[in-house]
Amino acid sequence: MAAKLKVGVAGVGYLGRFHALIYSRMHNVELVGVNDSDPEQAASVAAEAGSQALPLADLVEQCDAVSIVVPTSLHLEIARPFLEKGVHMLLEKPIEADVENAAEIVRLARESGAILQIGHLERYNAGILALAERIHNPRFIEAQRMGGFKARATDVDVISDLMIHDIDIILSLVNSELVSISASGTSVLTDHIDIANARLEFANGAAANVTASRVSREDSRRIRVFEPQHYLSLDFIAQRLETARAVPVDGADWPEIRTEALDIQPVKPLDAELASFVDCVINGSHPVVDGPTGLRALEVALQIKEKIEQ
Repeated sequence: MAAKLKVGVAGVGYLGRFHALIYSRMHNVELVGVNDSDPEQAASVAAEAGSQALPLADLVEQCDAVSIVVPTSLHLEIARPFLEKGVHMLLEKPIEADVENAAEIVRLARESGAILQIGHLERYNAGILALAERIHNPRFIEAQRMGGFKARATDVDVISDLMIHDIDIILSLVNSELVSISASGTSVLTDHIDIANARLEFANGAAANVTASRVSREDSRRIRVFEPQHYLSLDFIAQRLETARAVPVDGADWPEIRTEALDIQPVKPLDAELASFVDCVINGSHPVVDGPTGLRALEVALQIKEKIEQ
């Protein structure tokens, strides 16, 4: 029997705990240990996952691969010793808080040969996968991601916290250079931007309108895509994809509009993301969202933030 992949988790707060528990259930993974700045939290999650709490230096030495789930501002600091040793890494989004540090993370991974996957979770959403399969030439995209206030995500603004998901999705759907950004937004409850809207324009004439809020009363996560003779609308929460297509009718002045509604078979995106990461490490395949892709999403997010601050 092939040896199991030795995996660790650095940062086992709210989200990191789920990383540890998912790895602990994988048949081809050995969760060798977890680490957290709170020793009691590390011990609690280790016990729950059937593993052990380890100092960060020990985790570096014992892991083949690691999930880094710490505050964004600490990404480079925590990631560096793992990448310098060639430990494969799933680094939660956004890749870092600034472009210089993000570029350094990408460089470290490239020089050591470590696989670097950025945790843009929505790429593993079954609805997004179904949407992407049906898109051919998007001309206008409208994305909306609204949610209630959660104190655990306030170390970054809403652009890096929520909007970056849709930025990454849009950049993956539009195969063209981004040429123009305009944006507006404001802080509401925190010292950071809590609600924002941006318009992205591409060299091929495509455009996208993106809105994100973390101070809304109700959750809403939708994306609508318009292309010639075709419209698609995905409700992330309901996992329902609606499409409308214009079909020419002989002798008629206007085409017939044919609609279809698909209920997407839900999957657990984090389970799928971690399984994909493990598969990339074991088989040497390329991650869906690699370091340069995560860096590009961050660059756009920071440009949006700059436009708002101006």
